[in-house]
Amino acid sequence: MTAPSRCAYALLSLSVAALVALCALRGLPMADVLVYRAEGAAVLAGGGDLYGFAVTEWRLPATYPPFAALLFAPTAWVPPTALKAAFLLGNIALVVVLVGLSCRFAGLRVSRAGVCAVAGLALWLEPVFQTVLFGQINLALACLILWDLTRPPGAPGKGLALGIATGVKLTPAVFIVYLFLAGRRREAAHAVAGFVGTVVVGALVLPYASGEFWTRRLYETGRVGKAWIVDNQSLQGLVARVLHDPEPGLWWAVPAGVVAVVGLYAARRLPAARGVVLVAFTALLVSPISWSHHWVWCVPLIAVVWKEGHRRTAWALAALFTSRTMWLLPHAGDLDLHLPWWQQPLASPYALVGVALLGGAVAAPHRTPPAAPGAALPTLLPKAADCPRR
Repeated sequence: MTAPSRCAYALLSLSVAALVALCALRGLPMADVLVYRAEGAAVLAGGGDLYGFAVTEWRLPATYPPFAALLFAPTAWVPPTALKAAFLLGNIALVVVLVGLSCRFAGLRVSRAGVCAVAGLALWLEPVFQTVLFGQINLALACLILWDLTRPPGAPGKGLALGIATGVKLTPAVFIVYLFLAGRRREAAHAVAGFVGTVVVGALVLPYASGEFWTRRLYETGRVGKAWIVDNQSLQGLVARVLHDPEPGLWWAVPAGVVAVVGLYAARRLPAARGVVLVAFTALLVSPISWSHHWVWCVPLIAVVWKEGHRRTAWALAALFTSRTMWLLPHAGDLDLHLPWWQQPLASPYALVGVALLGGAVAAPHRTPPAAPGAALPTLLPKAADCPRR
């Protein structure tokens, strides 16, 4: 093993040790793990109370479709401390996978040691760190979607994993629309089939909970949390804080609709890697609530920007997603709604990055026809022996 490789693995090891120690010192809070475990317990009890409970000191309810709760059922058999430890280590491993997939997706030639070194740094990106700290599933979904989208064109069932990810958490549905608009109809059809399959499975196993979710709970966005707090980095959160209005209504809905249309239109005429990243950020912008930990798509964004040769921009993005400016502002109680104008950019850094990314995509003349990322893999990617094992 070369000296650079040893340094890379040492960096990852030290970073993991520091993160684990920090989580342990904070008592492994991981509130979302407890929600998932409660969902699993509700499924094992028949599913009748799936959307009626609230757990942890923050009184968190279940907000995902019934199919996700089915996947969480095994967690009810695991003691909470052991489950938290498993999520902690699993999410750390997924950071390495996400970095590797992002490099492959962007067409970067990176050795296994290089992936480990970057992963050691990526652990401290605020969205990644928060995902690990809360025990969220954002990294797993991002990896599943990127793996599916970077499979070679014509791969059996390509798009199916995207549909399953949509059945777990609905926001990936935007990628399905993008595939249709980009002319990748076969992949889009597979994705729709995968999503419909999750709905059917959920309805067969949990009929009452499915009826409750699809006819009622899906539209109760207030169950997820307050849209105006700095935790929410969506367009709605930005508008609510700028207007000092907890319910911006059409002042948010109309811009969100415009962003959705413009983002998908711009993405379909971009090279595939940039297009997929733009779709991800469009989804995060237009979603009523996009907590800061949902923005783990900053990892593939930085990889794509680096591949395009904009090294300073990539470093600036890494610094922005590490800086945690929103947490430095006064945000106890309803102080989020009373921030002065000069603090607004610090309160909504991710949303502003998304808007800037969208504006740049619209303004720049792009004539390269979109192609599936997998189409470029033979010439742009390292050999299998150089890639991290997954």
